[in-house]
Amino acid sequence: MSKLAWLNFHDRKWLNFKRPLTAVIGDAWRFGSAKQVLKMAGFDLNAARSGKKSKEMVPVISKKGNAALRYCVYQAAFIASTRNIDFVEYYTNTLRGREREQGIKTKMRVKLAAKMLVMAWTLMKKKEEFNPDYLKNN
Repeated sequence: MSKLAWLNFHDRKWLNFKRPLTAVIGDAWRFGSAKQVLKMAGFDLNAARSGKKSKEMVPVISKKGNAALRYCVYQAAFIASTRNIDFVEYYTNTLRGREREQGIKTKMRVKLAAKMLVMAWTLMKKKEEFNPDYLKNN
């Protein structure tokens, strides 16, 4: 059975999402920075320029990382942005003023998923419990 089989896609509580995440991340200290964790999951921003000016390009996630992990984290972000009061408040604050943009809800959920992954990795390193104030600091 692979390590990814431990991922529980139907878990409704984001804090329980951290536990199966340890199966994929393993030792949290093997990553030197949050960028490395995001890259492992494929959440790192990438823009294919192909001769175009950089200001014309829209960065997208690379999708070169672990697809199952990316799916799990996105699903956790989706559930958290609709069910957990702290994450709902954070999500609606990031959407404020941009509601009419095409695809903005999905983009903000991907951003929330990346934030949740970095928070889970940080909590694993520090051996701390989740505090809703972490959403307000950044």
